[in-house]
Amino acid sequence: MSPSPVPTHAATAIVLVHGSWHGAWCWRRVLPLLRGAGVDTHAVTLTGVGERAHLMSPDINLQTHIQDVIGLIEAEELQRLVLVGHSYAGMVITGVADRLQRERPGALAHLVYLDAAVPYPGDSWSSHHSAETKQARIDASKPSGGLSFPPPDASVFGLEGADRDWVNRRQTPQPFRLYQQPLDFDGERVAAVPRSFIDCTSPALPTIAPARVRVRAEPGWKVLEMATGHDPMVSDPAGLAGLLLGIHRASI
Repeated sequence: MSPSPVPTHAATAIVLVHGSWHGAWCWRRVLPLLRGAGVDTHAVTLTGVGERAHLMSPDINLQTHIQDVIGLIEAEELQRLVLVGHSYAGMVITGVADRLQRERPGALAHLVYLDAAVPYPGDSWSSHHSAETKQARIDASKPSGGLSFPPPDASVFGLEGADRDWVNRRQTPQPFRLYQQPLDFDGERVAAVPRSFIDCTSPALPTIAPARVRVRAEPGWKVLEMATGHDPMVSDPAGLAGLLLGIHRASI
């Protein structure tokens, strides 16, 4: 039996997926702006981080995090959505998109890669990182026996003062297994979903550079820029909310 398409008149929600070391807490300043504009908005915390850090396990992998997002979508009975992935979560939303496109055509109105990894089929999160970055993260995982690797100081995200302190207090180690795990998906199936990339340019996080180049070189991408650092949900929540609401309006 072929999957049933989702009616295009279904209400469109926004689902926010945080990046590495973060949790749903990072969207605290953005959520009321989106919900205040009348948009049904949800933020998921991925297994092993944030308030789910107590679930850290060597079994956590990309499929765990993909299922976390699918689980939220199913539990909230979301029929149609704009799916936003920050940083590492570009890997996660790509996997979610591949699955939803296969199982629920029309459920995805738009994919938003927020200063995020943009994988090719078979890529891992680490695929486009420099040799130095890869080795540094492997080394950082060794004290935990390869279970996790610790967060950097939030200053690398362009944060300072109280914002930097707030993020530093809340960050938790990231599960390590998924760093080198390849993601297999149908590139054409995912590319059929309208896609935007939000490029955070000041300061630009070096590990995102390959994605920035790719989305400007390939057709089918809408590129938006924010003159802020890698955590715009913290440093410029109003600006980010404005961009997401614009994408949402265009997706209804």
